[in-house]
Amino acid sequence: MNEADALDLVRSAIWTIIVGAGPAILPAMIVGVTIALLQALTQVQEVTLTFIPKIVAILVMIIVAGPFIGGQIYAFTALAYSHIESGF
Repeated sequence: MNEADALDLVRSAIWTIIVGAGPAILPAMIVGVTIALLQALTQVQEVTLTFIPKIVAILVMIIVAGPFIGGQIYAFTALAYSHIESGF
């Protein structure tokens, strides 16, 4: 295994993490900004108000995007195992 192979594997791992976490982070950001805007407009400064909607949004998105996330993780695992099998 040379440096180029190691960097390629690390790059693939980082990209898999970004793509796998993206579907869960995006709705959390949208719900958080929306509730923060509503709190600013109504001047209700309750800190715990954002937790339940964010959790629900994240769970729904994980259920919807679960096969996609699993496919990305499977593709990275297959790539890593193929590198191990071929001896780099």
